Amino acid sequence: MIEYYDVSGCYILRPWSYAMWESIKDFFDAEIKKLGVKNAYFPLFVSEKALIKEKDHVEGFAPEVAWVTRSGNSELEEPIAVRPTSETVMYPIFSKWIRSHRDLPLKLNQWCNVVRWEFKDPTPFIRSREFLWQEGHTAFATKPEADEEVLAILELYRRVYEEVLAVPVIKGIKSELEKFAGGLYTTTVEAFIRNTGRGIQGATSHCLGQNFAKMFEIYFLNDNRERKMVWQNSWGLTTRTIGVMVMVHGDDKGLVLPPRVAPVQVVIIHIPSKDIETNVLIESCKEIAKELRDAGVRVEEDYRDNYKPGWKFSNWEMKGVPLRIEIGPKDVASKQVKVVRRDDGGKDFISVENIGDSIKNLLDVVQKSMLEKATRERDSCIVQARSWDEFMAALNNKKLVMAPWCDEKEVEEQVKERTKADLSGAAKTLCMPFEQPELPEGTVCFSSGKPAKKWALWGRSY
Repeated sequence: MIEYYDVSGCYILRPWSYAMWESIKDFFDAEIKKLGVKNAYFPLFVSEKALIKEKDHVEGFAPEVAWVTRSGNSELEEPIAVRPTSETVMYPIFSKWIRSHRDLPLKLNQWCNVVRWEFKDPTPFIRSREFLWQEGHTAFATKPEADEEVLAILELYRRVYEEVLAVPVIKGIKSELEKFAGGLYTTTVEAFIRNTGRGIQGATSHCLGQNFAKMFEIYFLNDNRERKMVWQNSWGLTTRTIGVMVMVHGDDKGLVLPPRVAPVQVVIIHIPSKDIETNVLIESCKEIAKELRDAGVRVEEDYRDNYKPGWKFSNWEMKGVPLRIEIGPKDVASKQVKVVRRDDGGKDFISVENIGDSIKNLLDVVQKSMLEKATRERDSCIVQARSWDEFMAALNNKKLVMAPWCDEKEVEEQVKERTKADLSGAAKTLCMPFEQPELPEGTVCFSSGKPAKKWALWGRSY
């Protein structure tokens, strides 16, 4: 998956993991283009003047910004930041490109790397100092247009996780304390890692409102020749997707990859025998591999003669390949193959006739089964709590907690502090789910005792 590098928090993505990122990228890129989004590329560096222009935004990222201060032996006249995100890179340009209502909407995306010099212990894919991502930046004439896109993008993020990665997520809105710095509101998809009992932010779609438009003077003339500020959104998805998928599905044998993101969907392994010449057996394997490729299946053939079949089985299981096809002399004679599933270890024999369609159907079954299993496991770990004692008991049992909340920033900060004393990590709001349980009149906040305004999903997080 990765190779460690001599700069802490930076990692080399090997072909196996990068192929997964390409699958995610291909899916999402095709979908945003259907929404009229176009790809572009903006510089890696941000001037100090641009970065400090938006006070709330820079304060939110200040501890993570990496600065270039020297060129060779010379000090730069002005330090240059390495982008932690590109609002302050792109929006000065937006102010040049947008003049009239005819220039709207402007919908841009870029696939790039960013640097956030995290002080926490870096973890590959989950919290690294350099990572790959896409960041979309859009501008609209009206708030309803911006609101509509925020939710459209969030739905695409849900589809990436659930349809491609087979990872269930909860859609919701972030609290004021957790929203994007400088934005109007932030929507999110949240996943859950059962083994650690922690939530993890999957992707976010932000409505920035008009704050950045004001700071960077992004105005347009409407139909009545009136000067108006644009409404803006930004949204991003990172290589964290891969880490979430690995932690949700992996087991003691290694990776368990959903077929839609697996670099190799099927591995074919021949079982040598004195009852058949090896070249004849391999030829049968190659014929099946060709049929599968013609059907659009990603196939690898393993004919290495310096490893026994059992070792190969374990090796490909560790890599997470969804299906293994074993072919021996009896299989050739009976015109069938043995198929073994990585996700549940299930074994079956499939006829070589129409094997392309049979394997494609089985891959769909595996994809669906993995999402259903992960959803059951996630749902079994969500607990409702109406009091502080119930809340703490659930957290200590590595659960996510749905609790009635007064929706006050000060109370959330108090919860963080109170849980920090009792747990290895402080609890916080992950989101206020869009799908809300019924909130009977008179329900009070689990922490403050004040009237509850909504249900919030709480947990420890990455």
